[in-house]
Amino acid sequence: MITHHPIAIIGGGLGGLIAARVLHVHGITSAVFELEPSRSTRVQGGMLDIHDHNGQKAIRAAGLWDPFSALIHRGGEAMRILDHTGTILREEADGGTLSRPEVDRGLLRDMLIDSLPDEAIHWGHKVTRIRQVEGVAGRHEVSFADGGSITTDLLIGADGAWSRTRSLVSDAWPTYSGISFIEADLLDADERHPSAAAVMGGGMLFAFRGNVGILGHRESDGSLHSYLGVRADENWLDTIDFTDVSAATSAILPLLDGWDNSLRDLIARADTGLTPRRIVALPINHSWKRVPGVTLLGDAAHVMSPFAGEGANLAMYDGALLALAVAEYSGDIESALAAYEADLFPRAAKAAAESAESLEILFSENSPQGLVDMFAGFDEQEAAGATTST
Repeated sequence: MITHHPIAIIGGGLGGLIAARVLHVHGITSAVFELEPSRSTRVQGGMLDIHDHNGQKAIRAAGLWDPFSALIHRGGEAMRILDHTGTILREEADGGTLSRPEVDRGLLRDMLIDSLPDEAIHWGHKVTRIRQVEGVAGRHEVSFADGGSITTDLLIGADGAWSRTRSLVSDAWPTYSGISFIEADLLDADERHPSAAAVMGGGMLFAFRGNVGILGHRESDGSLHSYLGVRADENWLDTIDFTDVSAATSAILPLLDGWDNSLRDLIARADTGLTPRRIVALPINHSWKRVPGVTLLGDAAHVMSPFAGEGANLAMYDGALLALAVAEYSGDIESALAAYEADLFPRAAKAAAESAESLEILFSENSPQGLVDMFAGFDEQEAAGATTST
C-alpha cells in the first residue's frame, strides 16, 4: 500500500527541517524523509555563523529564537587573518552584536528535530526513484530502498548537492570548483594543543600563502576544526590514501613547508584523522522552469563554495520562505511555488556570485592580501555610511 502525504520533504538537513517546522507553526503537516538511519548516525560538522539577514530570520519564523539563543557560542564571532608565518594582519573581536553568531551545526539540527512532532521525520529512507503520477497534475510517487513508496502533491527537494529531486526540474549537476579541502580536528585544544589553540584565537581563522590556506574555527566544546584548502586538480585527493593517517599527513604537509609550526599543527596533529572534500558548485545562475508540484531548496537548488558563508543560512531561509508561501497561498500550491522561486533565483544567484568571487580572492597568488583589502573596503563603506547618516 502506498501512503499519501500532501507535503513530502526529501532530506532532513537544516533547510528541510526549517521548512517542516515553519509549516508546523502554521498548522500544516509535512513528512520529512531522511537517508540517515538516525539523528546520531554521524557528526554534523562544525560551527556555523547564522546571519541576521537570512538565517536568523528563518529561526524567528520557526518560533525558535529563545532556544537558538541558548546555543550561541559567545565570543565565536571573533575573526583573525594571518599570513603563513603566523603574523596577524587583521583581527576583530566578538562585539556581541549577534549579527553573525556562531552555533554548533549538530546542536542546531537537534534543536530543529526536537521542535517537530515525533512522527514527522522518517529515518532511513533512501530515495531510489521519483516519477510523476499519470493523470494527477503535480503528484509524484517516491520509491525508497526498503521497497516502500509514497505519493505527494508537494515534493520539496532538500536533498543536498547530489539531489535526486533536482532531475525533475533541471539537468544541472555540480562541478568541481578547483579547490580541495582536507578537514582536521584537534580535541581539548587549550590543554593538549596550546600553540595551535593560541594561533586559532577565539573564533574564525584565515591563514594563507598564495593558493594554499588554512581556515578554521574554535568550537564551543574547546576543539579546533580546521580545513587545509588548496587549488588543485580534481583528482589530486585520489592520489592520497586517507585510510593511512600517517601517510596522508606526510603527503600533504609539504604544502605547508615554511609555515609557522602552530599553523602546521592544526593539520599535522589532527586527533580524528583527515577527511578529504572536493568543493563543488552549481552554475551561478541556476534556475528552472516551473514544474507542477515540485521545488528545491538549499544545496539541491544552489550548492556553492563555502567562501561567502551562506550555504546553511540560505538553506534555512529557503525553507522558511517556502513554508511561509505555502501557508500564504493556502490550497494553491502552484502560486506558492511560483512566488517562492521568483524570490529564490535572484537571491541565490547573488550569493553564488559572491562565493565564487571570494574563492578567487582567497586562493590567489597574493593571498591573504586580497582578503585584508576586502575587509578594509568594508571598513571604508561603513565609515562612509556613518558619515552620510550624520
